[in-house]
Amino acid sequence: MLDICLLGTGGMMPLPYRWLTSMMARCTGSNLLIDCGEGTQVALKEKGWSPKPIDVICFTHYHADHISGLPGLLLTMGNAERVEPLTLIGPKGLERVVGALRTIAPELPFELRFVELTENRERMQMGPYVIDAYRVNHNVLCYGYSITIPRTGRFDVERARSEEIPQKFWSRLQKGEEIEHEGRLLTPDMVLGPDRRGLKVTYCTDTRPVPVIAEYAAGADLFICEGMYGEKEKAAKAREYKHMTFYEAAALAKQANPKQMWLTHYSPSLTKPEEYMEEVRTIFPRAKAARDGWTAELEFDED
Repeated sequence: MLDICLLGTGGMMPLPYRWLTSMMARCTGSNLLIDCGEGTQVALKEKGWSPKPIDVICFTHYHADHISGLPGLLLTMGNAERVEPLTLIGPKGLERVVGALRTIAPELPFELRFVELTENRERMQMGPYVIDAYRVNHNVLCYGYSITIPRTGRFDVERARSEEIPQKFWSRLQKGEEIEHEGRLLTPDMVLGPDRRGLKVTYCTDTRPVPVIAEYAAGADLFICEGMYGEKEKAAKAREYKHMTFYEAAALAKQANPKQMWLTHYSPSLTKPEEYMEEVRTIFPRAKAARDGWTAELEFDED
């Protein structure tokens, strides 16, 4: 299972009912955060989730509404006696930016490890997560992320027996381990069927609509996409500042066909995003105007 919580849905400045951009994923005891805007800690507290077990933080870019909550979060994690290393992922310049922010959070009891993105597309595995970073089109260097939880094939008892694999090795092979036995290499593919469909969440903010977004959101269980403006008269402003309207986000979802789409990263002037959703759903019926604290519990397909 993959738990998702959209901690903050605001862009530019926080509002009394809307914190700045952040999303948390939880899977098998490992927590992953995307962006860390102002209010992230408060949103976590309100949700009843702890920042201590966060293993990875991914940053889309370094505008303040996406990273200004980081120093306080790091201090809270340190005060919770965390000692395990924390991995930070983001565009080139990450270590320099975080170093500057740490002027007000200089002493931490855990190591920070930096992964700076330099290519248009990069893939890495962190714990249970396969993370795909893809470059989007904002007025600064910016990335979107797809987070995937892969799922191996079913254990095939008949294949294991036909391969004459001792039963004592079955569980280890099923967990992905390779085993040397009597001069023979036993591998998981000898006992597993074809990979099954996993879980995927695609997240992007602060960008114009570009084809790569729909490509990575294709078939996602959840597509979380920027909808800076619902007002049609602000389409020119979206183009000028390289953001998206609700309708552009819905058009991307129509191409990608995820199970559902949540809009996020609203302009402070957009106080009632729900008012625009009827027309948005004529483009993509499974679109929703997300609010702070929305949670999705994603389950593997039954088969």
